[in-house]
Amino acid sequence: MTFDLYPAIDLKSGECVRLIRGEMDRATSFNPDPGDQAARFKAMGFDRLHVVDLDGAFAGDSANGKAVRRILAATDVPVQLGGGIRTRAQINAWLEAGLSRVILGTAALRDPDLVKAAARELPGHVVVGIDAKDGNVAVEGWAETSDMKAVELAKIFEGCGVAGLVVTDISRDVMKTGVNVAFTTEMAEAVSIPVIASGGVASVSDITALKNAGGKRAISGTILGRALYDGDIDPAAAIAAAKA
Repeated sequence: MTFDLYPAIDLKSGECVRLIRGEMDRATSFNPDPGDQAARFKAMGFDRLHVVDLDGAFAGDSANGKAVRRILAATDVPVQLGGGIRTRAQINAWLEAGLSRVILGTAALRDPDLVKAAARELPGHVVVGIDAKDGNVAVEGWAETSDMKAVELAKIFEGCGVAGLVVTDISRDVMKTGVNVAFTTEMAEAVSIPVIASGGVASVSDITALKNAGGKRAISGTILGRALYDGDIDPAAAIAAAKA
């Protein structure tokens, strides 16, 4: 089984930023041109991208459409997008615009039937984003925490054609404290859907730990964020570790 790496481009006001634990007032801008950042990641050797419309996640509607289109125009690698995608019309429009996959988070909790129907009718193109705080699902750009357990939400989408689960431990996100391997492994073992780890990846050793995590089902990949931007993760070393 391959282990995929997804460099993250988080969009706020049209720029490539990173937040601290999802707090919009704690944003650091890394590149004012998301298209340029996408091209840089491809030049580093990465073969896919993870994009989040942060403004859209809070607003409940796409807010950085122009920036996303610049990313699509700047590179030919598969791009998955999350943040503010809540309707079937939005799903269709983004796939028609050239996205490889759409990520549904708040919609997965609020309207699971929408997600199931889209996954069945658009096989390989619908991913569920599950952001967890102390094991419970957080939605609306992490502004709200529900009573639903992350594992239980994942099980709802078993067998309907969802292409993957992006699983984020909010407490680790951007903190570079190390990824929560135990939580991610628990999620991977709960369902047959491929699980992508997110939040806290601080070094190449975290990539290796996720790739080699024990259990009946392997973790399928991880998203790389702040540590990649800060230079704590060397792109070539990361890619080598993923392929090892």
